[in-house]
Amino acid sequence: MIQYALTCENEHHFDSWFQSGDAFEKLHTAAMVTCAICGSSNIRKSVMAPRIGKSIASPKLTAEPERPLSAPATTAEQAFKELREKVEANSEDVGKNFATEARKMHHGETPERAIYGEAKPQEAKELIEEGVPVLPLPFMPSRKTN
Repeated sequence: MIQYALTCENEHHFDSWFQSGDAFEKLHTAAMVTCAICGSSNIRKSVMAPRIGKSIASPKLTAEPERPLSAPATTAEQAFKELREKVEANSEDVGKNFATEARKMHHGETPERAIYGEAKPQEAKELIEEGVPVLPLPFMPSRKTN
């Protein structure tokens, strides 16, 4: 397999894989290589850096990754992780009953406490219109599995 960087007559850049250089030439001659953006078949190869593989004995291939994939990659991801942990540690997850529970607390039917959960967009809009103090969280709720 070979990957080519390609450019169409409209200067759209895209990559595509081919079985071989000959396969690319056959498809290109038959106008079967088209731009992924505009559909033009007037395509040319672009300048690209060669891929140089590493030997299997290379220490980089057997070394541990710099960080686990589950670890935050940026400071923003780290901040969201910490926020999520703080919310989960200091409040109650009411799940899909969030709108009902928030409304009950607002009307004094249940004691006030810190809660989090899920609300449909329409439910959140109604809570805001009713004056219920709610705030969207910048992360999805965790799914607990058995």
